[in-house]
Amino acid sequence: MVFRTAYRITGNAADAEDVLQTIFLRLLRRDPAAPLPENEESYLRRAAVNASVDLIRTRKAEGRVPLTEAAAHTGKPPDDDLREGLRRALASLSPQSAEIFALRYFEDFTNREIAKALRLSQVLVAVKLHRARHLLQKQLLSFWEAGHEST
Repeated sequence: MVFRTAYRITGNAADAEDVLQTIFLRLLRRDPAAPLPENEESYLRRAAVNASVDLIRTRKAEGRVPLTEAAAHTGKPPDDDLREGLRRALASLSPQSAEIFALRYFEDFTNREIAKALRLSQVLVAVKLHRARHLLQKQLLSFWEAGHEST
């Protein structure tokens, strides 16, 4: 589940494996006296979303792209361009908004489930989703136009 969640966000198996390893290493290093999370599945899913978004942000800040993506750059189908644009736009959201968006659209959580998992009101979840979609739409449009100016 952690790998699948990370893979859906990063779009890359190697990155998803890195996220998986990071999460479980953190769990191994945590204070044994610290209380365990109430809902382990929710905790692990949220950790996967957060670690994936952090990885994308770090890559964006460093100007790096995965080697597999760079090697296949000239032959990428249009869907891959859209996925890359979405990943970049998602990395520009606040951590909470990115998490809510990922849970809703990558993990198929309902607004109610997200609200419960994040201890937020359903109204706040809906507002954050609306704002995130609007911002992502604007950024994807800009990404698409920038990538297709020469055509």
